[in-house]
Amino acid sequence: MTRVPIALRTEALEQLLVERGLVDPKVMDGFIKMYETDVGPLNGAKVVAKAWTDPEYKARLLENGTAAVAELGFRGPQGEHIVVVENTPDVHNVVVCTLCSCYPWPLLGLPPAWYKDPAYRARVVKEPRTVLAEMGLQLADDVQIQVWDSSSEVRYFVLPERPAGTEGFTEEQLAPLVTRDTMAGVARVMA
Repeated sequence: MTRVPIALRTEALEQLLVERGLVDPKVMDGFIKMYETDVGPLNGAKVVAKAWTDPEYKARLLENGTAAVAELGFRGPQGEHIVVVENTPDVHNVVVCTLCSCYPWPLLGLPPAWYKDPAYRARVVKEPRTVLAEMGLQLADDVQIQVWDSSSEVRYFVLPERPAGTEGFTEEQLAPLVTRDTMAGVARVMA
């Protein structure tokens, strides 16, 4: 049996829904555009870059994440009640949602498959150092790992540690260095 690639199956399904009048192609295009340009990891990267270059903004971000990210225009469903935790040389934060997959969509976009995986959700709480190592992040034994469990009431967002050698960088130069995984705490920002 030959498997049809997922992209072709998705396109065929969309075409069928449009033909039957169940989906308006303009609405569909609007959703796609929103997730490509308005919602996603680039938004979170802008928040991180701003915090790295503006100490006053960073203080507001750590004090009230929801209000600080709203200053940059990032708000909406799944973006209420954001708590920001900061990685330092001594403490590394990682985020999980053990019940489902609560995730700060306006900052990180749609959650990746690994974040929703029951194995990740269960294991990262019990053995975070092992799970992070399996994902490619080796932390020194003396680095404390804090696991934050997001929920429908609170969504955690990691302010990654700024990499050495980026002291003179602008926000525009810093933002492309920041990835979704660094803001979930399963990777470090590389210069």
